[in-house]
Amino acid sequence: MLYLLILFPLLMAALAFATPSNRVRPWLLPGGGLGQLVLAGVAILGPAPPADPGDWLLLDALGKVVLGFLTVLFFICSLYAPAYLALRPDRPNRVFCANLFAALGMMVLVILSHHLGLMWVAMEMTTLVSASTIYFNHNARSLEATWKYLLIGSVGIALALFGSLFLAYSAFSADLDSTLLFDQLIQDAPKLSAPWLHAAFVLLFVGYGTKMGLAPMHTWKPDAYGEAPGLVGTLLAGGVTSCAFLAILRVYLICQAGAEAEFARELLIFMGLLSMAVAAVFMVRQRDFKRMLAYSSVEHMGILVLGVGIGGAALYGALLHLINNGLTKGVLFLSAGNIHRAYGSKRADQVRGAIRRVPFSGALFLAGFFAITGAPPFGPFVSEFIIVNAAMSTAQFLVGGLFLLLLGVIFIGMGSTVLAVVQGNPPEAPLTLQETEEGMATAPESYRDSLATCGPILLFMALVTLLGIYVPAPLDALLKDATAFLEAKG
Repeated sequence: MLYLLILFPLLMAALAFATPSNRVRPWLLPGGGLGQLVLAGVAILGPAPPADPGDWLLLDALGKVVLGFLTVLFFICSLYAPAYLALRPDRPNRVFCANLFAALGMMVLVILSHHLGLMWVAMEMTTLVSASTIYFNHNARSLEATWKYLLIGSVGIALALFGSLFLAYSAFSADLDSTLLFDQLIQDAPKLSAPWLHAAFVLLFVGYGTKMGLAPMHTWKPDAYGEAPGLVGTLLAGGVTSCAFLAILRVYLICQAGAEAEFARELLIFMGLLSMAVAAVFMVRQRDFKRMLAYSSVEHMGILVLGVGIGGAALYGALLHLINNGLTKGVLFLSAGNIHRAYGSKRADQVRGAIRRVPFSGALFLAGFFAITGAPPFGPFVSEFIIVNAAMSTAQFLVGGLFLLLLGVIFIGMGSTVLAVVQGNPPEAPLTLQETEEGMATAPESYRDSLATCGPILLFMALVTLLGIYVPAPLDALLKDATAFLEAKG
């Protein structure tokens, strides 16, 4: 089953690449997404296969949470893909569709990897296969964004490689058998050389933190998220970053088992608050609403590592927030893509009155803003409340106070851009085809909301609202098992 979870999307990628029709090919995405969803459901809910500590592929409690979330995220995005690609007949989608499936396969490999080297390879492959999807619009800005994504990501993955080597050497210097298997590293953690373990954690955290987009390693995000299609932005902000977060968690467990948890937590708290602060600064007066979503992602990646740094009940909150953030980003990126399509611009000074021109997309974009900034009754409010409550209950008052302060600043900064986009009257003179940012094949004003382009966003919004009111028992059990796994391994 574990091999099938990886091979199925890769086979679908080959099928998509071999399919000759640009019209038929996009429909493979929802079919493949549904198939992967079924396979993941069987793997998560079915009886666990016998596990050998020496296995390189394992599905543990932590992996079940991320795998379940990733497959749901990809499936809902796949429902949006055919309608979006039908609006882009000017762009061939062979490589685009194939690489979406390939990226899914590599992200699943990251989740299942229990070998540090294999996980490193899978993370780099995820970057490589997803890069071409950023270049889908084939213009100068998307080319620049793709190169930034590749170059900065390559620096990060190189640092992660050094960290992996340092981690292996920490065992060698302690006269232990060098290994890159996570279970063995956790077992040997108390005997590992502390200086080499510290250096390894810093390098691995910076390396995979670059993939997450934590500040100050976030500089690829504004360009990549700003120029990629909304569908790709959702998968980057919800999928790739979540896999990088999982990689950091696995390395954190080694430090925790080796009595180095305090060192790791202090670094996680500092970087979490720094990411939120950087996002707050750049979000104020941000006029490009897709780049604004990139800084929102920087903020929420900071919240994730902050929750782990606080520890205790905040671990549950961080894992729940991983899901809430990814689903809410689906609302924001897809609705922002529709608005972009209707206006031919991402600039708030050229996009006004979205709630009048595209009522459903405009309303969902506004609702997504309230959700992502932690307003009730949406899911992010619950997970953020759990994290700040854990900080206060453990007497980490400064951390909790700064967390709330930064949330307030971000709410104001993001709100000024979102309200400028959705309120007011649409411009009387829409942009011409030559003036649009994508080089569109049809005039922007001809775009109208439809069930095909708004239905998946409504599904994302329904899940975000549900998680703000009630966490279903099966999901709650998975989250509690994953939290217990994080605590027990220490």
